[in-house]
Amino acid sequence: MFFLHRPSPQVVERFRQVAEQDSFSYGELGGTLKEPLPSGYNIDRNRVCLGHGEHVFERARKALSEWKMFDFGWAELIHPDAPIAPGQTVLIMAHTWSFYSLSASRVIAMVDGDDGTARRWGFCYGTLQHHVERGEERFTVEYHHESTEVWYDILAFSRPQHLLARVAYPFSRAAQRRFAHDSKAAMLRTVC
Repeated sequence: MFFLHRPSPQVVERFRQVAEQDSFSYGELGGTLKEPLPSGYNIDRNRVCLGHGEHVFERARKALSEWKMFDFGWAELIHPDAPIAPGQTVLIMAHTWSFYSLSASRVIAMVDGDDGTARRWGFCYGTLQHHVERGEERFTVEYHHESTEVWYDILAFSRPQHLLARVAYPFSRAAQRRFAHDSKAAMLRTVC
């Protein structure tokens, strides 16, 4: 999962094949879809207002469906054209702290609803055995009816899984904060 150099296409393909057969690395599947969030994890919630109006919501929804929240350079989707749907395996190659890492997650559920206050669209995915962390992440865009504000929201619970992530815990947490910051910036660039 960790490499000193960018892994070759052959290594990435072998990783993909293993990940497709992988199981989840935690038991609280769907935990980002309900309250309270599971205990024993780091909880991270990051939000940014993308603008106002239904047209902004539609642009944000399209951006999310095209994985634009990963368009920031140091993280790369191995399958950028794959549709977001339950069961889809998500492979990410990241380049942080002079290391490359490969991590695998799987889409658990889609979010598509309106509670009368806000309309929400997005999805959540959970980490597989071959992931640096253990936990779940939800990506949604929200249109708030009264204010017409459109928000991009990332909600995650996680804890280190890989030995290197546990040993270098402060760096692991810094990489998670950097991901949230860069993901919000990517959505702002794409939508606004």
